[in-house]
Amino acid sequence: MKQFFFIAFFLVNSINFSQETINYETVSQQLLQNIIDKKPYENEVKLLENSTLYELVNQLKTDEQKIAFWVNIYNAFIQISLTKNPKLYEDRGAFFSDERVKIAGETLSFDDIEHGIIRKSRMKISLGYLRKWFRPKWERKLRIDGKIDWRIHFALNCGAKSCPPVAVYSSEKLDHQLDFMTTEYLKEQTSYHAETKKATSVALMSWFRGDFGGKSGACEILKEYGITPEEAKKLEFKSYDWTLLLGNFREIPN
Repeated sequence: MKQFFFIAFFLVNSINFSQETINYETVSQQLLQNIIDKKPYENEVKLLENSTLYELVNQLKTDEQKIAFWVNIYNAFIQISLTKNPKLYEDRGAFFSDERVKIAGETLSFDDIEHGIIRKSRMKISLGYLRKWFRPKWERKLRIDGKIDWRIHFALNCGAKSCPPVAVYSSEKLDHQLDFMTTEYLKEQTSYHAETKKATSVALMSWFRGDFGGKSGACEILKEYGITPEEAKKLEFKSYDWTLLLGNFREIPN
């Protein structure tokens, strides 16, 4: 009898230990890295499908952990979905709003991840100024706690040619990584006319202008990041190229 209880105790603790050793931020990184390296990724997808809300809430405690995890998840499943079926991009509204990502007992849409979790329950079509009325339990528990970090707009890749490149993010290096991608992307997307003091930059700063502090906030950001030599007096936005472009990967230097 004593031997039976010892074996039972060992098995229970072995199961608990194996569950606790699943680091879901690492899973999100490995999933995306496998896609970049063209390696199998089904194991990581299965681990995410079998994860629980309890596990994610207890592992993703800081906003840095939440952002790194969910940006990796978003970018990875965009690549998976559109590689399997590029025709989904013909109806982009449905592509982003339909539930596609199985995780923590829920099936989430890309809009759920971007606007519900990473952008703290913001309405998609409100220029970033309005919050959603209805917020499900999983969203309230998984979303960021602090202010929206506008730099996430230069980390999320929705599959279009005008999107920022895809990189693998980690909570420990997130601030450096977001700064790097922000600077590189805005350099590529922004032009400045010194005589008229007019800047032309990416449409993302218009679509989510509330996240950037309006046009004046966007102009301050362009100057702060060395994109324009001075604060622009006028800001216009480029047309967004929605041509499907997958595999736009970039490695972030340490």
